[in-house]
Amino acid sequence: MVLAAAAPFAAASDSGAAAVLSGRDRATQRVEYFSSPAAHPRTVEVPARAPGRIGRGTGPVAGDGEVTPVVENGPTEDKLDVVVIGDGYTADELARFHTDAREKWDEITGVQPYSTYRNLFNVWAVDAVSRDSGVSGDPDQETVRDTALHSYFWCDGLERLLCVDTDAVERYAAHAPEADLVVVVANSAKYGGAGYNDVVSPLGYEGIATVAGGNEKSGQVAVHETGHSLGKLADEYVYDEYGEYTGPEPSEVNTSTHTADELADLRVKWFRWLGEPTPDGGVTGTFEGGGYYPRGLYRPSENSIMRTLGREFNSVGREAMIAGFYRHATVLAGSPATDRRLTRRDTVRLRVPRLAGTHRQPAVRWYLDGKEVRRLRGERTVAVRRVIHPWNRRPHRLTAVAHDPTRAVRDPAVHAELTDVLTWRAGR
Repeated sequence: MVLAAAAPFAAASDSGAAAVLSGRDRATQRVEYFSSPAAHPRTVEVPARAPGRIGRGTGPVAGDGEVTPVVENGPTEDKLDVVVIGDGYTADELARFHTDAREKWDEITGVQPYSTYRNLFNVWAVDAVSRDSGVSGDPDQETVRDTALHSYFWCDGLERLLCVDTDAVERYAAHAPEADLVVVVANSAKYGGAGYNDVVSPLGYEGIATVAGGNEKSGQVAVHETGHSLGKLADEYVYDEYGEYTGPEPSEVNTSTHTADELADLRVKWFRWLGEPTPDGGVTGTFEGGGYYPRGLYRPSENSIMRTLGREFNSVGREAMIAGFYRHATVLAGSPATDRRLTRRDTVRLRVPRLAGTHRQPAVRWYLDGKEVRRLRGERTVAVRRVIHPWNRRPHRLTAVAHDPTRAVRDPAVHAELTDVLTWRAGR
């Protein structure tokens, strides 16, 4: 396994584009936390660095930074790579960390659309060896432990807010291949977690979710946070003190200033789902309150996971999550590389993920010079000699197309992202 070199943080930008942020770039960071499994989240500004009383003496330890595959479904260039980093696990507790990492991933993939699309993911466990077992703030605010990522409860005085040193996360994430999503699992049974939604890494991942490895409900925090990082979804909960929204139409697909009739008339946002049953209960409509505002903004359903933990994504959220999966993973990959000219002696082999729990699998079609070769429909391995006859020496284009036919996507623009095309030059 080739290990990536650690990348330095770039300077933070004041522009509207996402800035590269670390604990040294700013005094505070915006995080989301959950006071209980059933509570609506809250968003707060917290210190970017752990308090001085939190131990910082952890240095190089044997086995530190080692990478273990938890789930490996294919090459990193084809898959969405999840990096799970442990904190508060000593060298003798690494086996438990690997178990906790797998159990958290199982909890995440118990929620749709992760369940169906779990074969699009690789999961890598990165060993961050701590000198002390457990994390600071557990069981009480006075408890201090020396851990690799300096995780601690009682962040900014909030018991269930589990903060972390984002610079340390960056260093460890750099060990794993192609980090697309990062989850920190703390060695604790105490309920808690956090979502760092404004941390953008040069390694390519957007945001960090922290969860308690020994708490069976904490994985829901990670599911919600990926709604932001992968689905680009807005929060659907509200703060009474925000009052009425009077701004422009939000960019997020799951909040709108428009009523159901206006969505239908304008043919925007989730108009295609209006009146349809939604996985989180009820039917899709316009429910007032979302994006923190109790009035002036609407959400698609009464109570999705973007509003309350333990719920499902609504139809709009599922569609956005699937689009997010395919921003990192592919529905079609193959060998040899497409920059190589094929001869009749070559064989093309495709890699197409199998979707779980559904008979609607990605459909594969083959084309020679733009004309479909119908007898090859569904084939994953094709010898070039089956397509090009020996007497035919002119140059050709051999093309493979795969499309995910899921009914969970209705937006044509998203459907286009669910199609991959590979083309080879063939013959002389």
